[in-house]
Amino acid sequence: MSSSIRTAARILLGAALVFAGTAHLTFARRDFQAQVPDWAVPEALPFDKDDIVVMSGVVEMGLGAAVIALPKEQKRIGWILAAFFVAVFPGNITQFVEKRSAFGLDTDLKRAIRLPFQPLLVAWALWSTRALRT
Repeated sequence: MSSSIRTAARILLGAALVFAGTAHLTFARRDFQAQVPDWAVPEALPFDKDDIVVMSGVVEMGLGAAVIALPKEQKRIGWILAAFFVAVFPGNITQFVEKRSAFGLDTDLKRAIRLPFQPLLVAWALWSTRALRT
């Protein structure tokens, strides 16, 4: 039973990532730009916020597809997913600190409530992929 639940959770996480990655490239592109911290786009790089959103969306879709399609690599992918969720967390913090409205998060309370969900995504990635098992 537990194995089936973990597998379902892993597939659901993968599907959510593919959906979110698709959103980066299409209907939520501007909202995702609001999360890119200004310091994440140094002037020395030939990228702008939209480029960062597109690249992160492609990565997100790839990770989502991988966690679904490569079950034999799930532990490794789980760790990569956890690192990805940690890496994008500064965007959520930036949205809160700089009071950027996006995704319907238009108050400090709504933006603050969202913050604890990122560690839950890390935990979901590690648990559903059995990444913590040796």
